[in-house]
Amino acid sequence: MTRGSVKNRKKLLIGILVIVFVGAIVGFTVAHNSNSVTQVQTGKVAKGDVVSTVSASGEIKPKTYVNVGANAFGKITQLYVKEGERVKKGQMLAQIENVQPEADVNANVAALDAARTDSIAQAAAIKTAQANLESAQANLDHAKFDMERAQGLYDAKLIAKSDYDVKKAAYDSGIASVAQAQAQLAQSRAQKESSDRRIAQASATLVHSRDVLQKTEYAAPFDGVITNLPVRQGETVVIGIQNAPGSTLMTLADMSVITAEVQVDETDIVNVKLGQNAEVTIDAMPKKVFHGTVTEIGDNAVVRSTGISTSQSNVASQEAKDFKVVITLTDPPENLRPGLSTTAKITTATRKDTVAIPIQALTIRQRGDLENKKDKSSVQAASPQLNPAQAKEELQGVFIVRNKKAEFVPVETGVTGTTDIEVTKGLQPGDEIVTGSYKVLRTLRNGATVKIDNSAPKKDDEEKS
Repeated sequence: MTRGSVKNRKKLLIGILVIVFVGAIVGFTVAHNSNSVTQVQTGKVAKGDVVSTVSASGEIKPKTYVNVGANAFGKITQLYVKEGERVKKGQMLAQIENVQPEADVNANVAALDAARTDSIAQAAAIKTAQANLESAQANLDHAKFDMERAQGLYDAKLIAKSDYDVKKAAYDSGIASVAQAQAQLAQSRAQKESSDRRIAQASATLVHSRDVLQKTEYAAPFDGVITNLPVRQGETVVIGIQNAPGSTLMTLADMSVITAEVQVDETDIVNVKLGQNAEVTIDAMPKKVFHGTVTEIGDNAVVRSTGISTSQSNVASQEAKDFKVVITLTDPPENLRPGLSTTAKITTATRKDTVAIPIQALTIRQRGDLENKKDKSSVQAASPQLNPAQAKEELQGVFIVRNKKAEFVPVETGVTGTTDIEVTKGLQPGDEIVTGSYKVLRTLRNGATVKIDNSAPKKDDEEKS
């Protein structure tokens, strides 16, 4: 190999190395410049409607329902209804054996009739005694007149003493007869009073026995539907005593007013008020939305895991708690059944034509991290004299894109909707704010250079973010 060819090969190798070196420098510069620019997604601030809602789940319940329980011990002799049957007020539902109660009623009716007959007889006896007293009094008056006349004749020596003694004896006998008649009248009146009291006693006993008999018959207290019938004809039912519940014959529900009873989380209950509108969906009726109004809000929290009210427990619990909220449906379907699972979306606040931004655009930064040394004129630049407590103060805000840079702007918010949130201070319609991605918003710094890319994100990027 000649010396000239060796030199040419060296020159070629040196040229290749120079080209590679220059390419590396250019590539590094391009990569560095591209890494210093953050790609973001943005959106324009606009006015719109923001609706705040609270979601809760529960079940369908009639507003008025009653468990018809056993009022007496006995065997069911008749069941006049079936589960799911509609009944009218006063319609007979069931009958318990009533042989003994009915016999007691008949016996007490007879006793009452006898007492009344005795009272009538005593009333007649009083009239007889009164007549006897009047007769005895008339006889006494006549005897007194005879005695007084005989007394005058005897004093004038016109009659014998024996004749006077006869008249005197007749007068004394008349006094005794009046006294006897008075005693007889008093006795008759006492017997009449006793008869009247026996009537009252018999009447009270009859009321009691009729009440016992009536408790063997069960009539519908209002128009409704039999939603539960756990017993059968021929079964024996018992009445409840102390802490032992009695037998439940059936459940009657008034289906004219239907409610959705839902459990609202304790963090949301403060926003729920009476009269608020709600949309109710029922699992058994998909793709249908019913409307209602909040008519009742529970005062006591219920422990979610046990379903026990906190007022019934003496031990404080840190478990999650719910509050009962009742929503009365305004358009319930006819085929609705109690116990169906339901979800309610309660509208707690509405703002019309207000400044709103996507919730994901809202972010939190510490005041100390907002110091922008490159741009001291920025209103958001933190003061270098911040003490540690001030530096750690958290500010709520969004990033506005100005001159290709992201500038953090503190904002005040109002009603929170499903996807948007109301901004009451800090933004104006038309401002361009950073809305994504979530990963970028977590790390974006105040004053950073940004590049807007509002094309649809790739699926892989969405999964990573």
